[in-house]
Amino acid sequence: MTETTTSAAIRNYNLFGETAEVPDVVHCETIQDRSELHNWELRPHRHARLHQVLMLRSGGGSARIEGQTVPLIPPVLINMPRGFVHGFRFHQGTEGWVITLSADLMDEALRDREGLRAVLANPCAVPLPPELETLAHRILTEYHNRDFARAQILRSQAGSLLGLAARAIHTDQAPPDPHADTPLLRRFEALVEQNFRQRLAVADYAARLAVSPTHLNRVVRQATGRPASALIAERVLREARRMLIYTNLTAAEIGYELGFADPAHFSRVFTRGTGSPPRAFRQRMEQGG
Repeated sequence: MTETTTSAAIRNYNLFGETAEVPDVVHCETIQDRSELHNWELRPHRHARLHQVLMLRSGGGSARIEGQTVPLIPPVLINMPRGFVHGFRFHQGTEGWVITLSADLMDEALRDREGLRAVLANPCAVPLPPELETLAHRILTEYHNRDFARAQILRSQAGSLLGLAARAIHTDQAPPDPHADTPLLRRFEALVEQNFRQRLAVADYAARLAVSPTHLNRVVRQATGRPASALIAERVLREARRMLIYTNLTAAEIGYELGFADPAHFSRVFTRGTGSPPRAFRQRMEQGG
């Protein structure tokens, strides 16, 4: 199996365990079809431009998401947004579905101000509603058909999938701030994703967004309760944790990779942000902590 890697040596898959681009409106397959090819285990990887919804109706296993182990007890829905490092270990014979949606389809299906983006923005595992299981059957059937209007029907079903998944997550968890889904915040988050290794200041991001630093901070704080600088720092720390868990790079090499000229400075920032020095954090993760 061919795979692509980033400079951080974390696998980037486009499809569920594959590197092929999504060749269709959506991609739908059973857990069994894919997992049997890999002895029921998918090693940690991430998707740059794909959002996946997994549904397990029987069997079970565990997910490894950003270094944390999450038990999967069916019936369970797993929401996996793009960019998050994750892997799976399923019990042999596990039954369910994985439905993959492109970032373009997500942008087309989700409207601003309706709150779904914020609900679907983080990975989670919640109880699977019966209506989602029914919809998964219908999507898989339509996916394998070649009838007239297939693409339109799949797009509509994908919209229903996202709505029902967001409703299940919203029901299970505390609702997000209704102001969190704003265009400026999403543009800021996209810029941070593209540039966090450059160690840019809030003023640099504000200039690229054509707003003042004060306005950017006000919008970000209203939506998240934190200043813009905290979101930048959080993204750097998240990547540092990923690299400590999933690569063999030294702490100094990771610091350089993330734009720190001085390894000692990186170590101080990481310790202040996580409560643990890089080496101690890696050791704890290797011991299963």
